[in-house]
Amino acid sequence: MSFELPIHWNDYEDIAMKLYERFGDDFNESKIYRIRFTDLHKWILEIPSFVGKAEESNEGHLEMIQSTWVYEWRDNQPQTPKGA
Repeated sequence: MSFELPIHWNDYEDIAMKLYERFGDDFNESKIYRIRFTDLHKWILEIPSFVGKAEESNEGHLEMIQSTWVYEWRDNQPQTPKGA
């Protein structure tokens, strides 16, 4: 049994990691930036350890989560050696 700390709206990295774990490479950078905020909002509320309230969300939170998800996606892409 594992214990996870509660996640709130401003825990951008934690949310981004959870979204990447859920969707993996189904969403690349351009697809992540085209996700509707209504869908993103719904997916965040579905994260099991998420404790934030729907009404506490705002556009700033969703934009930060979206961009942090892109960085999470980039960090998980295979690195090509320089000069290759």
